[in-house]
Amino acid sequence: MEETKYQGKFVKVTEELIEGETWERVYLNDGVEIFPITKEKKIILIKERRPHEKNKIRLKFVTGLIDNNEDPFLTANREMQEEIGLKAQNLTLLMHRESTGTINNNYYQFIATGLIPSKFPNPDGEDSIISYQAYSIDKIEEFFETGVISWGMSALAILRIKKMLENNEIMVE
Repeated sequence: MEETKYQGKFVKVTEELIEGETWERVYLNDGVEIFPITKEKKIILIKERRPHEKNKIRLKFVTGLIDNNEDPFLTANREMQEEIGLKAQNLTLLMHRESTGTINNNYYQFIATGLIPSKFPNPDGEDSIISYQAYSIDKIEEFFETGVISWGMSALAILRIKKMLENNEIMVE
């Protein structure tokens, strides 16, 4: 039987005895990452304060945690409204990754188009977002190459979005 050893706001750690061996599991809150695409086919990134991280200020895509089993599509629009003051008229699920085993969570990536003004208060504080700006795909690729943005699932999404834009598979309004 799985026993909770730690329960925090964002992380739960458990242990379970399986066939004489103790297995640890970490459960992370499910999350979203959104790629808001402008009419000019640029993607909006955020410059954000992160006092608890190694780099106190970082450039990142719109991201957030899913609240209380909220629908990931609703979370994606809510996070955009909190972080950049925009809402998407069109949200497309680009990718869903479910991690199971030692580390467990769901992660959803969305393409957002048809951006319209709609601001929600940011629960992290309005001063946590320093600024936001739209960048070309080429500039974002440069950010990955130079370490301004870390490689990961975001890089794979950008490669896929670039191809989709080249093939006119994403309609921007």
